[in-house]
Amino acid sequence: MNPAELAAALRGAVTATAARHGVDPTTITAEDVTLERPRNRDHGDWASNVALKLGKRLSLDPREFATEVAAALAEVDGIASAEVAGPGFLNIRLDAAAAGLLAQVIVEKGESYGHGVLYDGVRINVEFVSANPTGPLHIGGTRWAAVGDSLSRIFEAQGGLVTREYYFNDHGIQIDRFARSLVAAHVGEPAPEDGYGGAYILEIAARVEADYPGGAAALRDLPRDQAQEVFRELGVNLMFGEVKASLHEFGVDFDVFTHENTLHESGAVQRAIARLDALGHIFEADGATWLRTTEFGDDKDRVILKKDGEAAYISGDLAYYLDKRERGFERNIILLGADHHGYVKRLMAMTAAFGDVPYVNLEILIGQQVNLLQNGEPVRMSKRAGTVVTLEDLVDVVGVDAARYALVRSSIDSSIDIDLDLLTKQSNDNPVFYVQYAHARTRAVARNAAASGVDRAVFDASTLQHETESILLGVLAEFPRIALQAAELREPHRVARYLEDLAGSYHRWYDACRVIPLGDGAVEDVHRTRLWLNDATGQVLRNGLGLLGVSAPDKM
Repeated sequence: MNPAELAAALRGAVTATAARHGVDPTTITAEDVTLERPRNRDHGDWASNVALKLGKRLSLDPREFATEVAAALAEVDGIASAEVAGPGFLNIRLDAAAAGLLAQVIVEKGESYGHGVLYDGVRINVEFVSANPTGPLHIGGTRWAAVGDSLSRIFEAQGGLVTREYYFNDHGIQIDRFARSLVAAHVGEPAPEDGYGGAYILEIAARVEADYPGGAAALRDLPRDQAQEVFRELGVNLMFGEVKASLHEFGVDFDVFTHENTLHESGAVQRAIARLDALGHIFEADGATWLRTTEFGDDKDRVILKKDGEAAYISGDLAYYLDKRERGFERNIILLGADHHGYVKRLMAMTAAFGDVPYVNLEILIGQQVNLLQNGEPVRMSKRAGTVVTLEDLVDVVGVDAARYALVRSSIDSSIDIDLDLLTKQSNDNPVFYVQYAHARTRAVARNAAASGVDRAVFDASTLQHETESILLGVLAEFPRIALQAAELREPHRVARYLEDLAGSYHRWYDACRVIPLGDGAVEDVHRTRLWLNDATGQVLRNGLGLLGVSAPDKM
């Protein structure tokens, strides 16, 4: 019996019990009937608080309700027992054969095991990184690259039609500062006081000189303002090309790049303002044009067109959100850094002003900072960027897999300390090594089994009797629920922590149970069935690592 079959049996028992008490069973949904793994395995294989959740709503005593449901479950093939604990908890035990069948289910489902239908057919836009093209990607943006891509993979595994989008901030004073910094490097001046420093500025300036017809000499003949425009256009393109190349090497590729400047030049800003005006949310005051966001929970109304007619910063947000909705995205998720907390209220007010649902049509995820440690000390400087640690710096030290895994294994709303020394160790203390080694071990076991004549010609779930096998099967059964929660809660770290738990359970099983007979012993059905369990574990490790964009090596 697999988890889906058990959930169906439980729901059938619950609805039948409710119907006997005169309750319309159609009022009970799949969300009402939940199963979870008990922390204490002495309490059974599965537990449910369905009687507690529904008792009051159905005007039934929870414990009496649970007792009737337990009696019905005890008659189901594959369920060894169902007991009531406390005020109405259900503890369910499967017989060994029913529990062991999961190994076969996983192998047969392959890459699809753990996938769901939470967002089946839903168009989801995930906007992440979106760093200004004024320098290499810093460590904060690198965290968003890992998290945003992992979330996108998790949504896709739930049937979502995901578009990864990068919002190209090429409109505003930061680009002016970048261009002035390049010109200063070109003419041998110090970087402007409000500009950008670091070796990368010299590199980009030299590449602009090389790409410009006539080279550096021709650039020096231009008036300063014209030279600045050349460095702006070519420099931004070169810098952004570097960022995209770095992200690609990190395993992150985007489907769409949207230029902020295009929103202003295409009339998208004016269209968004006109839409909001038609909805009655625009007013004029003090010579400026305002959006009445206080009607939708904001702290104050927002200027969208200044007195001189220039668009305020939020006007680009208005245009960009409307553009996404017009492209058909039902859910729009934006990942922002910790310094953007103040944006949430105004963007949710904007969503409501357009007639949409805040936190549904638009969600803002706020991440915290990353601290790198080496030799017990903070890593603060990049040789190339000068003032920040970059994506390349991190990958150069620990590699892509370790970097991605380390950046997603903690909740995004907490700051994290990454120990570079730990992530380079090939030991069980290194979490990514621990998980990847578990997968490599499953592949080694499969190779050795093939060499010893052990195959999957027979599957007899009743032979999986060892305690470590019961525990391992229980952890494997959890994967679909963990993947679903990661999608619902926007928490990819749940997958990483689950994989570490699975790796630990597998290593303990490996130490206790043999897939290959000792010495000249005969190959028995228990060995063949354990190979199924070994291969099922490898499949789930691959599937989980795939959700995080981390490789599952066959050898280590």
